[in-house]
Amino acid sequence: MEVTGDAGVPESGEIRTLKPCLLRRNYSREQHGVAASCLEDLRSKACDILAIDKSLTPVTLVLAEDGTIVDDDDYFLCLPSNTKFVALASNEKWAYNNSDEGTAWISQESFDVDETDSGAGLKWKNVARQLKEDLSSIILLSEEDLQMLVDAPCSDLAQELRQSCATVQRLQHTLQQVLDQREEVRQSKQLLQLYLQALEKEGSLLSKQEESKAAFGEEVDAVDTGISRETSSDVALASHILTALREKQAPELSLSSQDLELVTKEDPKALAVALNWDIKKTETVQEACERELALRLQQTQSLHSLRSISASKASPPGDLQNPKRARQDPT
Repeated sequence: MEVTGDAGVPESGEIRTLKPCLLRRNYSREQHGVAASCLEDLRSKACDILAIDKSLTPVTLVLAEDGTIVDDDDYFLCLPSNTKFVALASNEKWAYNNSDEGTAWISQESFDVDETDSGAGLKWKNVARQLKEDLSSIILLSEEDLQMLVDAPCSDLAQELRQSCATVQRLQHTLQQVLDQREEVRQSKQLLQLYLQALEKEGSLLSKQEESKAAFGEEVDAVDTGISRETSSDVALASHILTALREKQAPELSLSSQDLELVTKEDPKALAVALNWDIKKTETVQEACERELALRLQQTQSLHSLRSISASKASPPGDLQNPKRARQDPT
């Protein structure tokens, strides 16, 4: 049901425009059309039309499609006409209802069918769901996962995350910045390696390293003779991890945090055999992976701490409140 046409009622000597809205109770499909001049007017009419007991007030109004709490008149006036609202009594929590979304979002049934049509589509949607649950997981994603989200169609990603296209565009821009930062770190490491190689060619460092390499080579040969050729089969790392370690500059920047953890736990001797590297190079790469993993976990913990501190602080009175999410009823 839609309310058409705007009307006005005199109030305090002025004519205020009425915004047509749609109201329903939680867990109900029955909708009621109503026109309200402000948020308080809509709350009052919701109590009357939906027969909400006065003992269960104050009534909280949320957007039916995603549970966003509407508690500010400016935000209310910015919403389009015929916006669907759910009126929650003081003892209720918002519950998701597929019927609220109309054609704005694909239904879960068709969504499940579409996922089976494309392996690539299913993969980026799984990554998007992980991101939806916890935004700080950006730090833990691999470069491949980040690139998939950046390349995903904006409208499809918006549907998956239940956000507007403008919000998703900003998110994709942030993901691209994370990729760019990792690339900058990789290039910095490459420049450092080139600088060290230049120093080696000058002579002093080269002679010392050659002596240490010669001594170390004898130790490696002695160790290698005691290593069974079957050791390589003991490496449990996936092929894409081994490929990244062999071919990528600064491979720790290309792998996800889960992959980094697997690399750090691998036995250095077995990994050296699998990669056809010497022990020293293998241990150096494992140490780099361990440092990168620790850095990402530290960044994630910092974000969670900031989020907890921010949530615990009460907003100062009179400030414009941002839209908040109502807690979804787990039932």
